[in-house]
Amino acid sequence: MSARQRSPGLLGWLWRLGVLLLLWLLGVAAWIIWVGDRDQAAPADAIIVLGAAAYDARPSPVFEERIRHGLDLYQQGYAPKLIFTGGFGGARARFSESQVARRYALRQNVPDRDILIETRSRTTRQNLVEARQLMAEHGMHKVIVVSDPLHMARALRLSRELGIDALASSTPSTRFRSFHTSWRFLAQEIYFFHRDLFANGA
Repeated sequence: MSARQRSPGLLGWLWRLGVLLLLWLLGVAAWIIWVGDRDQAAPADAIIVLGAAAYDARPSPVFEERIRHGLDLYQQGYAPKLIFTGGFGGARARFSESQVARRYALRQNVPDRDILIETRSRTTRQNLVEARQLMAEHGMHKVIVVSDPLHMARALRLSRELGIDALASSTPSTRFRSFHTSWRFLAQEIYFFHRDLFANGA
């Protein structure tokens, strides 16, 4: 058999590359799911609830799940303070995401003194940057980060980059219920994983 006949050729190398790429993407997806399935909740100084969409004074279903889980952790005594993050969704928005969350918490009889908010952030990274500033102002060191399971891997990665000592506690249920919606959200997080390898994450 000649060397030319033994060579896999361009198509053979492309096929091998495609298989390796698929295995890599499956590995990243499995890691994102694994991180989101862990619950690290333990005593901390505060609970950071990452922002999500709000409709005027009402949280979106996704945001409400995050708020409710943060309140549950607070009521169980994991931390004495809640930090709600999220700015204004648009120029015409009456309330920031964090203000919507604060109103929700107050209706659940959480004392105002136990709630901290920031109203400037628009991305996950900005959520955490602003939360870190509040932590510094109030002498906080360890926090529990609350978000959706598929979002948690990115949230923890950004927390580490920002020097935040963070534990993960994903919402026990998610509003991304359908396979189509969950797949799209997972694909988005896989994209952000690779983008963040080369640039600052959002």
